[in-house]
Amino acid sequence: MELQLNVRRGTVPEGVREAVERKLARLERRLPDDAVLEAMLDRERGVGGADDHVIDVEVHLKGANVVARAGGSTYENAADRVVEVLDRQIEKRRDKRVHEPRRRVG
Repeated sequence: MELQLNVRRGTVPEGVREAVERKLARLERRLPDDAVLEAMLDRERGVGGADDHVIDVEVHLKGANVVARAGGSTYENAADRVVEVLDRQIEKRRDKRVHEPRRRVG
């Protein structure tokens, strides 16, 4: 799995970046080796609430891509939420592919 982590506005401390990378690396057990994971960290302007730290993640897989967006009070909190969402989506995609019987023509 290849992880590309970008920051849209401003900078993120190295400790925060490493924590987010560690949390996103948990998805590695569910993804194939050739998967590419792009994550974009952003602070929403003018929200003034608890969920102004946002992480957008796109997982490039063979076939359709998996996309998720989550917000939180910190980047670590947002990373936990986005990992939960992606974990469910990837598991659902795998179950459709593996457990659903193929339909035969004729």
